[in-house]
Amino acid sequence: MVKVGPIVLPEFPLLLAPMEDVSDPPFRAVCKDNGADLMYTEFISSEGLIRDAIKSRQKLDIFDYERPVGIQIFGGDEDAMAMSAQIVDAVNPDLLDINFGCPVKKVVTKGAGAAVLKDIDLMIRLTAACVRSTKLPVTVKTRLGWDADSINISEVAERLQDTGIQALSIHGRTRSQLYKGNADWTHIARVKENPRIRIPIFGNGDIDSPEKALEYKKRYGVDGIMIGRAAIGYPWIFQEIKYFIQTGRHLEPPTIEQRVEVIRKHLHKSVEWKGIVPGINEMRRHYNNYLKGLPNIKDFRLRLVTVKTVEEIDATLDEIIRTYSGYVFERRKLDMDAMAYNCG
Repeated sequence: MVKVGPIVLPEFPLLLAPMEDVSDPPFRAVCKDNGADLMYTEFISSEGLIRDAIKSRQKLDIFDYERPVGIQIFGGDEDAMAMSAQIVDAVNPDLLDINFGCPVKKVVTKGAGAAVLKDIDLMIRLTAACVRSTKLPVTVKTRLGWDADSINISEVAERLQDTGIQALSIHGRTRSQLYKGNADWTHIARVKENPRIRIPIFGNGDIDSPEKALEYKKRYGVDGIMIGRAAIGYPWIFQEIKYFIQTGRHLEPPTIEQRVEVIRKHLHKSVEWKGIVPGINEMRRHYNNYLKGLPNIKDFRLRLVTVKTVEEIDATLDEIIRTYSGYVFERRKLDMDAMAYNCG
């Protein structure tokens, strides 16, 4: 088993990455159903929480069926991060996570996310402020460094551990890479092998198949892996990885009936959580990924993103089942570069 403070996870847990505009409660629900061991909210601006911004506050929504679940915050001001930690504490998640990895310009220009990688002393002060301000276990997600000339994750890991964090997730890219190129897990392995490191180390970046998950488990020795893009439209990735690690065999790809069942749950949870119009609109970004691989699916996809009622969507999904019943899917081939999102 793996322990994050008082949270007990299974051996080699699979974590769902916090992805902006993706990792909301409806998406987390279907990932939990399919084997995610620990999940995180979308990252939340500390400044937004303090200003009581509606969007930031809504991201605090968590549900008991998700547990264990962490709330992730980001920011560059000690007082704001401390106050946000107190706000998160009141919501009673299982842990508080800090994002020091998001590379996108709108976050970095505010001195938050991966920008903090340029000032490690500030990173330590921000983390310590959160640890002091909450009773929750605090974890951190970050990157290897700002660029190839400033990879400092070994020092960062030791200093973060000294502040009292309970786990560290490391994305194997620098900020300057954004999501391009290959994630370099050798630096993550060095952190894990450091005899000073006592907390769990989770690796993140480029895990897109059961084979790669097992290979990286063996090669880099991490305590678990965090999965982001590979779960979008394919929450089955978690159970497929677990099955492959346990047996060395592949699960059969989900059938059209299983895919539609998950789409329906995702849709209905989205409507239940956000309301009919925003819930339907939010789901439109997901259909392409759920239905990828089906021949001649374009007309159905177009209908799904243009109809305006849940009943019409359900009817379209029923028609998809009738049309593709018995269709045998190939094992998934993921184009990671084509799937953009904001995360650490």
